[in-house]
Amino acid sequence: MNDIDRRTVFVAGLAATSLISNTCFGAPTAAGSPEARLRELGIELPKAAAPVANYVPAARLGNLIFLAGAGPLNPDGSRPEGKVGRDVTLEQANQHARNVGLQLLAALREAAGSLDKVVRFGRVFGMVNAVPEFTDHPKVINGCSDLFVEVFGDRGRHARCAVGMGSLPFNMTVEIEAVVEVT
Repeated sequence: MNDIDRRTVFVAGLAATSLISNTCFGAPTAAGSPEARLRELGIELPKAAAPVANYVPAARLGNLIFLAGAGPLNPDGSRPEGKVGRDVTLEQANQHARNVGLQLLAALREAAGSLDKVVRFGRVFGMVNAVPEFTDHPKVINGCSDLFVEVFGDRGRHARCAVGMGSLPFNMTVEIEAVVEVT
């Protein structure tokens, strides 16, 4: 009986380890495929934007992908501009942050080969081009954070910083970067 109990405990331990590993560390399953989720949501990612200077949109170091800061793009390739709290509303800036999230996902897909390889988002750093009196920076960056959770579920949850800036390149409204673990 002791042998059976030990084997049972061993097998149960292996099963639990597999379950915990798949649940906590985001091993992709057919039902949890971010690529499938994008299709379900009717989201088509844009073409990954080319860098505007001497850098790459994504740098992979081992199992981490560092996504360079990106700003929102309009369908015609122009950038939304202005200061949040003066030229741009909170709601518009939140949509701009979601747009940046799409840009980041496009760069991530290109770097990883598939969004299904994402284990977990580690950190998002969001910058808002805002007037000094504006204090709702987190609500702006929620546009990006909410997109990541919508597409990746718990794997999209991340540590985050949302700050206001006196200016951003090209007078864009938001700029966001991220660090993502992949397989």
